[in-house]
Amino acid sequence: MGTFIKSVTFDCADALRVGAFWAAALGSDLDEESTAERAFVEPAGWGGPSLWFVAVPEPKAAKNRMHFDLRAPESVPDEVQRLTALGATVLRDGDELVVMADPEGNEFCVE
Repeated sequence: MGTFIKSVTFDCADALRVGAFWAAALGSDLDEESTAERAFVEPAGWGGPSLWFVAVPEPKAAKNRMHFDLRAPESVPDEVQRLTALGATVLRDGDELVVMADPEGNEFCVE
């Protein structure tokens, strides 16, 4: 039997800010004990790994080596608009794939 991914951990400057963004983006909640130093988001409906956000002193320095690809529940433009309202930015806008960044610049795609 193989292993499974229990959680994905992000280094960030403000764990509460980034955790709140990803909780809202994924339709989940930020754990009530989350702080600016350490935040935790459980997957909505237990549909995947948990997300941990841990404050570190150094800033993000380069493109992520790993990123999320999000499937838009309706149209890609509608999902991009919703995520932008939550604090994301568009990095590259394509026909079927939009590259975005969360509030601290971590890249992800919406398709």
